[in-house]
Amino acid sequence: MRAEDLRGGTNRPGIAAAAFAMPPGMAIRYDLPATGLKELISGYAIYGAQSRAEMINWFLPAPAMICILLDAGPVNIAIRNHRFQPAPVSLYGPTSCALRASTTGGIQVGVGLTALGWISLMPGSAGALHNRVVPLDQLLDPAVSAQLLAELTQLDDETRIAATVDRVLAPLFNRQHPHADAVRRFTDLMLVDGVIEIADAAERLALPATTLRRVAIHAFGMPPKLLLRRARFLRSFIALLRSGEPMSYELIDSSYYDSSHFLRDANTFLGTTPRRFMAQGTTFMAASLVARAAAIGPPTQALHARAG
Repeated sequence: MRAEDLRGGTNRPGIAAAAFAMPPGMAIRYDLPATGLKELISGYAIYGAQSRAEMINWFLPAPAMICILLDAGPVNIAIRNHRFQPAPVSLYGPTSCALRASTTGGIQVGVGLTALGWISLMPGSAGALHNRVVPLDQLLDPAVSAQLLAELTQLDDETRIAATVDRVLAPLFNRQHPHADAVRRFTDLMLVDGVIEIADAAERLALPATTLRRVAIHAFGMPPKLLLRRARFLRSFIALLRSGEPMSYELIDSSYYDSSHFLRDANTFLGTTPRRFMAQGTTFMAASLVARAAAIGPPTQALHARAG
């Protein structure tokens, strides 16, 4: 598949094409996984750019994602002071700060992994991949990467991308974890306004705080306090973006003391103020907030509610 073959859209019926509008030469697509995978895969994000000129895009902190590059030029990723050159099939670990991507055309297929998906698929802790990018074949059998790349490269119909990845990955989600139910319930808890204290979260989940920390690092990639802060910030930041009023601080989460408290979190998770962040290269990020909300539901992967 080439960038010229990608028109954008979704496999979710009844969604207006306007949700996937992009500048000429670019396309964005969001697809749902098969029903049996919805608790494990949060969705498929497919970006395409025909121009081979360098393009800079910033993306919000997010859970882990498998990324497959098709017909793509060099890609360089910066996460704070760390630099990565992704392999054609890579695992982007869970991030707690904004990610800067330098691309030179082609297609990226992103496979969002939920925390439950991580513990069902991956042999190790997500915490080991926090703010890192590694070749997928360092984690899974290299035949998986080879199959994903070969089958997606051969496609000439973007509507077959989701089904192709579903078929390759579905048999691999076969690991069991003793705290899978706690992972499900913590996923729900991150979306609740005002929940930020670990003692509160541990009490709601009926888990010792030490167990909650161990489970969170293994399944989500970082300690529960940081996860709750990241979710709180993203809920608030996206509410401001949607309002069109970046200074409407009455929209932020109720657990923020004041606007300066929110801006300190912005510096942690974006590295700058919300206004300055959005003034950078955010063409695909801004489009993805609209497209993902239309096709998947939540506007960003880090606020994805578990299926069911």
